Amino acid sequence: MDGERFGRRVRAFRKLKRLPQAELANRLGISTTSLGRIERGEKVPNSQFIAKIAEQLNIEQQELIGE
Repeated sequence: MDGERFGRRVRAFRKLKRLPQAELANRLGISTTSLGRIERGEKVPNSQFIAKIAEQLNIEQQELIGE
């Protein structure tokens, strides 16, 4: 999976849902810095964490992954 593309999708869906980065990070139990790294494509989470992100954004995992 392309980390940069995944990160852009996370950021786009977060903004579409009008969630501040700090709020989503809090819901995920991670720091804002860690979420920023994911959104910039510097870190690609494992499949379990991707499922957690999708759940918090109220979207399907496939929408988030873009496949």
